[in-house]
Amino acid sequence: MKVLVTGVNGQLGYDVVRHLDLRGIENRGVDIADFDLTDEEAVLSYIKEYAPTSIVHCAAYTAVDKAESDRDTCWAVNVTGTKNVALAAKAVGAEMMYISTDYVFDGFSKDTPWEADDPKNPQNVYGETKYGGELEVQKLLSDYYILRICWVFGKNGGNFVKTMLRLSETYDEISVVSDQYGSPTYTFDVASLICDMVGSRKYGVYQASNEGDLSWYDFTKEIFKQAGKQTKVVAVTSEEYAKAHPTAAARPKNSRLSKQTLIDGGFARLPDYKDAIARYLKEL
Repeated sequence: MKVLVTGVNGQLGYDVVRHLDLRGIENRGVDIADFDLTDEEAVLSYIKEYAPTSIVHCAAYTAVDKAESDRDTCWAVNVTGTKNVALAAKAVGAEMMYISTDYVFDGFSKDTPWEADDPKNPQNVYGETKYGGELEVQKLLSDYYILRICWVFGKNGGNFVKTMLRLSETYDEISVVSDQYGSPTYTFDVASLICDMVGSRKYGVYQASNEGDLSWYDFTKEIFKQAGKQTKVVAVTSEEYAKAHPTAAARPKNSRLSKQTLIDGGFARLPDYKDAIARYLKEL
């Protein structure tokens, strides 16, 4: 095996490379300084030179609100960029893993976990482009894994946990949405799953997050409890929060992801979210 990981400077790419190293699997992590995803020739040239057997495509445009006014750039990275990587994978005979998101679903039309094959109906530009990337991979390749994750937090980069801990240093009270539900995904844990998947040839669409469903409010309460923070957490509705803190992009009420295809594929589910938070705080 020889694995190329895009987006190595991001939260997930960083941990995928870390796990590949721990397992002694030959790999190379790349980012924007190595090649421009939107340049088809540059992508093809680099990937042909390295000649990986597997590509884990973590790189993405993830600024959800900014994407609403910067659609062209978001599309270029998440759709055209993914297409370019898929074309290069096909050219060198490599399998490809594409990291996607719960935002491909509408986020409100059901209150049970989204099944992998549920209808796609993204409600913002970010979700639209990530689904566009899925379609490119499925159209161009047969040897692919699509892995949807949500509420991501890791050591390398910004995330909700770091933001809440930072706010707790300044404020005695924080208002957090209590009617949006999902499951956190610790990048260290999902990166291990990715390494289990790569090379397995169990191709298809998968979904993963740490076990346990909760709201952003509950998530914050657990973070502060484990971190020993005394900051008061106030539950507010999405509508109340939007009035005080308007955001450009629509946010899903339901980000729960069914793990059925993961179970069917014989892959281990991720640890409980409380355990993940505990290990993450130690890592920080």
